[in-house]
Amino acid sequence: MAPPLPLIVLLMIHGVSGADWSVSYSPSHICALKDSTVIMRCTYTYPTGHQIMEVFWTKTPVKDNGEYPDLSKDPEYSQRLQYLGDKQQNCTVRLSHVTLKDSHMYYFRFTTDKDKWIGKSGVTLTVTDLQVESPERVTEGDSVNLRCKSSCALTDRATFIWYKNSQPLTERRDRNNELLLQSVRREDSGRYSCAVDGHTHISPDVQLNVMYPPRSVSVLMSGSGVIVEGDSVTLNCISDSNPPALNFSWFKGGTIVGSGRIYNISKISSDDSGEYKCKSINEHGEKYSDNVTLNVMCEPICVFYPHQY
Repeated sequence: MAPPLPLIVLLMIHGVSGADWSVSYSPSHICALKDSTVIMRCTYTYPTGHQIMEVFWTKTPVKDNGEYPDLSKDPEYSQRLQYLGDKQQNCTVRLSHVTLKDSHMYYFRFTTDKDKWIGKSGVTLTVTDLQVESPERVTEGDSVNLRCKSSCALTDRATFIWYKNSQPLTERRDRNNELLLQSVRREDSGRYSCAVDGHTHISPDVQLNVMYPPRSVSVLMSGSGVIVEGDSVTLNCISDSNPPALNFSWFKGGTIVGSGRIYNISKISSDDSGEYKCKSINEHGEKYSDNVTLNVMCEPICVFYPHQY
């Protein structure tokens, strides 16, 4: 037997009424850069015959009473949260100067003169900072890829800016979050950071350390002028390399005569005259200096009485 007609009508009315309660978020997931402004777009509906009494955004309910806090009354949010919606259908809100602590699920809640409703699907906000990902050590001639990394994929299309030693690399402004340095040189060493165009947040610096073998090797001789027998002469091997060279060898002609950065000849004699050079070595290579000529002058006594001298 069919149920009475009044009961069927009542069930139909209840189904329509329940479907009229809704909150929709677009998008439902937002990845935002630290210190940026976030727009959480939202629309809502409610049954006809209801009058909106209160609208607000909230997050995790308070444990003590299970109520949802109004974020506009929370000191951490009150100066940064602005409701852009109305009391009809639009529930969009703006949150400015977001911090890493703002990473939460956010909900829109509203009450009518007859009931209250919360959009439980919510908006998941993830706030990220930027970090430069770089190899710790690179060697001259390598291709190096620096990456501007975030903990999530930024919702807004981002144009990345790169800095070297706090100065913008104006030629590197694009939608690619990577900086490619082909065949790096020692001049590429420095502090690198990245940012997103239109935002104030800049990543911490990362030091790019380019290793290279010795170059610009030269010999510095102490004193100046004429070298006379009996003098003390010091030769210093000067080298530019990264890491600094720790191994040095000294040559007179083709013969090795000493080691170490400094080569000292005390009480020099005419036999010490000749061409000297040094070799600088680090883990990436070696290089010789140009020759330096030592011309030891004899005292007058050895000129006139060479055999007795």
